[in-house]
Amino acid sequence: MDLLSAAYGATSDEDDGELPSSLPVPAAPGAASFAPPPPKRPRWEYQPYLPPPQSFPQPPPPATAPPLASPASGRYVSKRERALLAASQAPVDSASLLPPQTTAVVDSSVGSVTDSNLRADILHSLRCQPKPRSSKSLPSKLSVSLKGHTKAINCVDWSPTHAHLLTSAGMDHTVHVWNVWDKRNSTARVLKHHTAAVKDVRWSPHGLSLLSGGLDCSLQLVDVVEGKVTKVFKEDQAVEVIKFNPSNPNLFLSGGYKGSLRLWDIRSGVVTKEFHRSLGTILDIEFSADGKQFISSTDTTRSNISENTIIVWDVLRQVPLSNQVYTEAFTCPCVRYHPHEASFVAQSNGNYIAIFSARPPFKLNKYMRFEGHGVWGFPIKCNFSLNGRELASGSSDGSIYFYDYKSARLLRKIEAFKEACTDVVYHPVMPNVIASCSWTGEL
Repeated sequence: MDLLSAAYGATSDEDDGELPSSLPVPAAPGAASFAPPPPKRPRWEYQPYLPPPQSFPQPPPPATAPPLASPASGRYVSKRERALLAASQAPVDSASLLPPQTTAVVDSSVGSVTDSNLRADILHSLRCQPKPRSSKSLPSKLSVSLKGHTKAINCVDWSPTHAHLLTSAGMDHTVHVWNVWDKRNSTARVLKHHTAAVKDVRWSPHGLSLLSGGLDCSLQLVDVVEGKVTKVFKEDQAVEVIKFNPSNPNLFLSGGYKGSLRLWDIRSGVVTKEFHRSLGTILDIEFSADGKQFISSTDTTRSNISENTIIVWDVLRQVPLSNQVYTEAFTCPCVRYHPHEASFVAQSNGNYIAIFSARPPFKLNKYMRFEGHGVWGFPIKCNFSLNGRELASGSSDGSIYFYDYKSARLLRKIEAFKEACTDVVYHPVMPNVIASCSWTGEL
């Protein structure tokens, strides 16, 4: 009887019946009475269930390994042999199931980033020191038209160290670097290192490098000359805006869709401070000139609490100095400090620009506002001239509006685009030059 029990309890080489994946491993001693007695020789244990091989893109076996036998090869493969073959195979690595990551190399170098092909008059103007009190700060005519983006442009930024270069971030997943006055090719670089729309891009104070952030939940530092990504900062939210600290260029601030505000150290790639207040999407941020404070503009439509629309923060203590700066029922897609005076402005979706004191209690000036342009839900930005005497703003009607800062009087209106003008930025050296971009992808 012992011999018969051992024989029937063992696994047969010729037994081709497969156990369903939902059934457990053969029963242990003490189970139901119909279970066979335990065998006298060690039995093979079933491996954890794996989905069918065809659902996993597995790499081909090494060239030196013999091909695995299969019923299609003409030879019968027993259940035990199939099990041993399955057990001998290496487990599937979860990383291999994911698509391979794209290399962190920019698309192409289509032009030059040097100033060797500029006109003599432009080169002379670029090399002259700006005159901060110059009265000639309003542009009078179109200088250059730049085309390359296929979708809306979110922002533009002049290089502070190489003033012939301009960068732009677009909804077409690209960052462009423009050698604006180059006689041969004004497109210096087309960077395709993001996998989603790029919401903001800033020139790094450290040479020819760009820091960009977008809806792919990443911040990426790019060496413009080499055309390669040098560092990636991962976020848990879509990045909406980034700004460098003016007093410490190694620090930058990021804000995103979940309302998180983080201060990063660009050298170590780690977050040094976080600012929490259960905010909505961060629409814009702006550092004070000394870098000790910053303003955040927040989308408060989800919570219906307008008091958090604009918050002034203390960087060192990580606390808000005031969250009741702007209590009107409008969001503000842009905030800007005045370059010389203790004040700041906020672009409001109420189709006006409001002005505030930059000193506690940060009061709104109820008697003066900049009106005439339209916002209507577009991410319309505004910026001060170098001397702070003028304020330029984009508009939903595609025009650029210039205001006198002291009186809020409209000085000039330039019809630039057929659709919304989203951003305007004064040149860092030439006071009568301004860059603008549109919702149609033009500059």
